[in-house]
This record gives sequence, structure tokens and C-alpha cells, in this order.
Amino acid sequence: HRRKAGAGRVKSRREDRSREDLAFSFASTSMLATSGWLARTAMADNSETNVINLESSDGQVIEATRDAANMSGFLNGLDDEAGEVPVPVLQVTAGLLIKVLEYCEYHCKAESQNMSEIEIRDWDEQFVVMDDYVLFNLILAANYLDIKGLLDLTCKKVADEIRGKTPEEIRTRFNIKNDFTPEEKEEIMRENAWCGER
Repeated sequence: HRRKAGAGRVKSRREDRSREDLAFSFASTSMLATSGWLARTAMADNSETNVINLESSDGQVIEATRDAANMSGFLNGLDDEAGEVPVPVLQVTAGLLIKVLEYCEYHCKAESQNMSEIEIRDWDEQFVVMDDYVLFNLILAANYLDIKGLLDLTCKKVADEIRGKTPEEIRTRFNIKNDFTPEEKEEIMRENAWCGER
């Protein structure tokens, strides 16, 4: 029960983080809507059959190429009516959805142009340079939309930040408050003692 209570507090703390960071979703919508990936989409194929509309959780309609959408297990295989009727993406805000599509559009382009692994890796590394709050929400979005490449990339970014750090350093890095009682902390250390044996 204590472990469950501890996990509940961690979840609560994350949920209670300042919602000011959510301004990312709205600010990035207007900024990224005119960015290079959308311009390339419009120039690459003006055919209506190659474009679908996605409706974000905050009610904004975002255009995506079918190739990009097909990278998502959630969106893959949508019928032709999806080009006219917006497909609801209920758990992803507009800003995050645009960020997801930026990743998908780039990787579609990389595959069609046979870009080198080094070039793709460098782009991926720059893509995940972002605020922690945005990164964690991008992980949730990638999981919800079932985009394995993006999920692996974002999770690896978090893993790289954690690797080699002590629990205290991890709490400091991710601004996690340690509100466990000494008794709870001792119990957790005892139950996970096997981790230190590796």
C-alpha cells in the first residue's frame, strides 16, 4: 500500500506542475503551422487524397499527409472519408500534434530520399532538445498514436538523462520533490536492494 501511495504522490506531483508550460501547445501551433514541414507538405502534393485532417484535443484541425499519418498505428489505414471529416485525436493537443507530425514528415522524407543514418540520427538528437514537460507529453502522444520510432526516441532521451545518476540527482534533474517519510524511503530501499547488486 505504501508503494501505491508513493506512486500516487509522484503522479499527483506531475499533474500539479505549472500549467504555464501548456502555452507551448498554443504558441507552437501558430509558429509551426507556417514552418518548413507544412510548406513542404503543400508543395509535395496538392491532391486532396494525399491529405487528411486531424482534430486535436483542443479543437484545432491540423493537416497531415497520409504518408505521415500512416506512421501511426492509430491513424494507419484511414479510409478516403478521412480527407474530408477531421479525425479526432482526443488525447493530443494541437501543439504536440504538430510536433509529432514534424517528426513523421521528416522520417517520410528521409526514407524517400535515402538519407544516411548519420544525418537522420543528428536530426533526431536535435528534435528531442526540448523542455522536460513537453518531452514527457510527447512520450504520451507517441504512445497514444502508436508511433514506435518516436516513442523509442523520446524514451531514450529520458533514459540518457537518468543514466549514471543517483536517485537524488534524478530528483534534482527533473525537479521531483522527495516527500517520502524516512520509513517509506527505508522500505523502498529494502525492497529494491537487488538493484544495487548488479
